[in-house]
Amino acid sequence: MDNRDAVSAFLRSRRERITPEQAGLPTYGQRRVSGLRRGEVAALAGVSVEYYTRLERGSLRGVSDSVLDALTQALRLDATERMYLDDLARAAGPAPRARSRQREVRPTVRPSVARIVEGMPGMAAYVMNNRLDVLAANPLGRALYSQMFADSTCGVNVARFAFFHPAARQFYADWERMARFAVGALRVEAGKNPYDQELSNLIGELSTRSDAFRVMWGSHDVHVFRMSTKRLNHPLVGDLELDQETMSLPDGSGMSVVVYSAPSDTAAEDGLKLLASWSATTGQEQDA
Repeated sequence: MDNRDAVSAFLRSRRERITPEQAGLPTYGQRRVSGLRRGEVAALAGVSVEYYTRLERGSLRGVSDSVLDALTQALRLDATERMYLDDLARAAGPAPRARSRQREVRPTVRPSVARIVEGMPGMAAYVMNNRLDVLAANPLGRALYSQMFADSTCGVNVARFAFFHPAARQFYADWERMARFAVGALRVEAGKNPYDQELSNLIGELSTRSDAFRVMWGSHDVHVFRMSTKRLNHPLVGDLELDQETMSLPDGSGMSVVVYSAPSDTAAEDGLKLLASWSATTGQEQDA
């Protein structure tokens, strides 16, 4: 797979966001470009203009770690952006051997992981893969995201829910921030797994159906879910300010366990308890 366009767009977007003043460079006269010029980045990275121009045109094949280090410094990349650059460079190398014609076995949620998720009744928890599909959830997790689970068009996918479901902009109190995080996470995965056809299909679907996604995707920002505070407006229990922890499973599956919790003696804790009670009642009615 040729990732030259992705490499070119990413490097250019990082170059254009840095001003000469931020880079400690003098400015003379009127500038016709936003951000730094290619020659200025080359000088900061200690490479020739011709070499940097070749890199920005998308040719990362065979680039050394020292050059990537120099680009990281010159373009002021953070840890996630550097990881993404490494993934782009790795994907620019020799193509992997042709895959077997045998049907690919998809990773499944291990029973032990499912038990961990189910064993946290006071917290909303679910298992998510690298395409933001929710593969398993405990009752409180399903209750928290009840609108997503109830909408078959979302495919129980956080990105589809955020961009396609009409209630998502109200559910996420800071919808744009969350949406940009989701787009950035998919951008990271696209760099890491350029041969993932299902991921490519998802990105194509989101780009086709959502103008907002298409604009955010074009920014080439990257993101890794770790910990954050989420402000949600649940249709049943109202406002919830929850701590979110995302823990990647160390098995190479690309899955993560996502847990929402609330500090003790807070309105959010009361809201989760009420939501858990509602979920238990609903489950009993469905079993009856």
